[in-house]
Amino acid sequence: MASYTVSHQAYLKVILHSTKYPHKAVNGVLLGSLSGSRHVEIKDAVPLLHHWTSLSPMMEIGFDLARSYAQSQGLQVVGYYQACERLDDTALAPVGETLAGKIKEHFQDAVAFVVDGEVMKAGAPALVPFLPSSSSSWRPVSVSPAPFTEGSSFVLESSGTPARALYVVQRWQMHHKFGDFDDHLEDVTIDWLRNPDCHDEIP
Repeated sequence: MASYTVSHQAYLKVILHSTKYPHKAVNGVLLGSLSGSRHVEIKDAVPLLHHWTSLSPMMEIGFDLARSYAQSQGLQVVGYYQACERLDDTALAPVGETLAGKIKEHFQDAVAFVVDGEVMKAGAPALVPFLPSSSSSWRPVSVSPAPFTEGSSFVLESSGTPARALYVVQRWQMHHKFGDFDDHLEDVTIDWLRNPDCHDEIP
């Protein structure tokens, strides 16, 4: 199995997307690169939708634009993420399996993450990883050690990232500055690919 490192920037953007629309399903893609022997570095996230989260022309257009943007940055689409309408729902939706499968066609070690809203509120790593168990079925990773614990194949670039992400939401209200492709369709001035106002560094 490949190993995965999630950067602070990528994790932060996933959390900002899910907290901006806490009562809606949201989704997006993860950008990164392959380093060494099957080590995937997830460096950024591009938010897609919060309205039309089913397979739709808007989904296809947003995905193609995100893939082109990744290439312009010397990266590739390496994964998919989603947050569900209910905080305690951590199931990967059928559309997620489909899009993750499409990503896997171009990147063998593709991964999908579902945001665990209950864990996120506690300031702990809130990503539930899914990997393909067959050509069309994705299952949550159940290995020891558990994802995002010591010795796991899934790690955060900084252990302080979850608490910091929660801080910038609660104290800075940074999620209100965040925009996805749906937002861009309503206001073309929103830079959904970069979200330049939503970058944060851990002090």
